[in-house]
Amino acid sequence: MAKKIYTKIIGTGSYLPPKIIDNNHFLDYQFYDPVKKEIIDKSNDEIISKFREITNIEKRRYVSDKQVTSDLAAKAIEDACDSAGVEKENLDFIIIAHNFGDIYDGNVRSDMLPGLANKVKMKLHIKNPSCFCHDIISGCPGWTQAMIVADAYLKSGSMQVGVVVGADVLSRISDPHDRDSMIYADGAGATVVKAVESDHPTGILSYSLRSDSVSYANLLTLGYSNNPSLDGNELWVKMFGHKLYIYALKKVPGVVKDSIEKAGLKLNDIKKILIHQANEKMDEAILSGIFRLYGEKNIPEGIMPMSIRELGNSSTATVPTLLDLIIKGKIEGHHIDKDDYLVLCSVGAGMNINSIVYKW
Repeated sequence: MAKKIYTKIIGTGSYLPPKIIDNNHFLDYQFYDPVKKEIIDKSNDEIISKFREITNIEKRRYVSDKQVTSDLAAKAIEDACDSAGVEKENLDFIIIAHNFGDIYDGNVRSDMLPGLANKVKMKLHIKNPSCFCHDIISGCPGWTQAMIVADAYLKSGSMQVGVVVGADVLSRISDPHDRDSMIYADGAGATVVKAVESDHPTGILSYSLRSDSVSYANLLTLGYSNNPSLDGNELWVKMFGHKLYIYALKKVPGVVKDSIEKAGLKLNDIKKILIHQANEKMDEAILSGIFRLYGEKNIPEGIMPMSIRELGNSSTATVPTLLDLIIKGKIEGHHIDKDDYLVLCSVGAGMNINSIVYKW
């Protein structure tokens, strides 16, 4: 077989912000109904208990007062480069997936200037002018989308090694009067990727993408607080959670199946499915949907590692952070071995889905 260029992950890294926020943090919040704009007529104990039952989130991480998204991304890159044994000055590109740029406490307006990748390059003191900076905004699937872009860069032959990051600070953009605020978290995950010539398939084998913008682009937007007495100039993340849940269950399994078929594999070849950590019940339902498409009822134990219980939903950061924690032996009962086949999958922004098949 003739040699081809493949994209391989040669190092992983992550950064978990210092503040550990458990569910009791929200006991004193005032949650408003998003439609009626009235305080919900249930105790916070009941609201939090139901939230825990649905999502399985018990804790999440928040940034410290002086940290912003670019700080988290820079730390994750340093960790990944250390793991890979790669000098930062030798990177050909930095791709950072995020959603809001740098968000400062008390100001929910995004600071997008310059691009986050450029800010991170500055904070890492990378002087190499050939190290190209690229931002990707694609909702929660940002990191998987960025990996697909990196694959194109490396397979073009013009670049040899780069870093792909998912980083978000959602604690400052979530409405404190919306129950959905309990879902969101902060964090960053990174992978160092390299072009490798091989006569046997390795690294990224295939991917599948889908965007349903016409029907679903309004499922995740910026909007005013559920509390009508708040300043109407401030915008917060607003999610139509149930509709997004239904969309994910209908569409994600097919995208995953398509990516596996493109790789020339069968479902039982897949060792791990790392899916965006948004809602554990939703992820379990998606996994069941994938197996149903293959006519399978028995799901292997441990095929879908989860980090959401301890880390919440950090959007673009969830999949690369989960990968890093597994590789470094920090997710109990889970490991990835040489030649294992993985699915890296995400859904979000109301209408974007992507799935990568990867050979470790």
